[in-house]
Amino acid sequence: MPATSFQIRVCINPECGLRYPLLKDSQFGERCPICLGQTIPVIEKSLHQESINENDPLPTSTILHGILDNIRSALNVGSILRSADGFEFSHIYLCGITPTPEVAEVRKSAVGAEQFVNWSVYKNAVELTVDLKNRQFKIWALEKTKSSVSIHSAIANTQKPEHLAMVVGNEVTGIDPGILEIADSIVHIPMRGQKRSFNASIAFAVAAQMIRSWR
Repeated sequence: MPATSFQIRVCINPECGLRYPLLKDSQFGERCPICLGQTIPVIEKSLHQESINENDPLPTSTILHGILDNIRSALNVGSILRSADGFEFSHIYLCGITPTPEVAEVRKSAVGAEQFVNWSVYKNAVELTVDLKNRQFKIWALEKTKSSVSIHSAIANTQKPEHLAMVVGNEVTGIDPGILEIADSIVHIPMRGQKRSFNASIAFAVAAQMIRSWR
């Protein structure tokens, strides 16, 4: 049974003073998790339950699909599924070695989103991409390359498609070169720091928000 309330507790050990949340009926006790000292509740609140019936209008009517090409991290997959639910993706294709929601770590970071996003498994992401192109999908590969364009530019200079599949690749090797060769656009998120890319799940969410704002 999911917890329905939580407390904010404060450790009364003057050398500690940790402030932290504690779910009702949590497996963790009321002792401070750092110094094991005594704690006291300072706030008790009902736990907000996420609604799955948000009806905020989205600017674009484009039907979005996601292709996860050999993502290694189960936590990344779960996070992407949660973003896919939030940005109303129609389908997520889990390709190659990408973990599925049958893996506990995927479910842990998806926080239930895997129940609301259609997903299917494909061994070969290149063959899947060819099939989607033959069905008139536009394919956007999310990766920084010598020939890639910023996602801002791609949105500004492209007619909004009816179906768009966004590809996110392996955290180390990137998107399969076979997909890059046939993608309609290779797009990147401009970076201002020293690193050349975001984490795969963060990049997916940022790009999804930009596409959903497409007018």
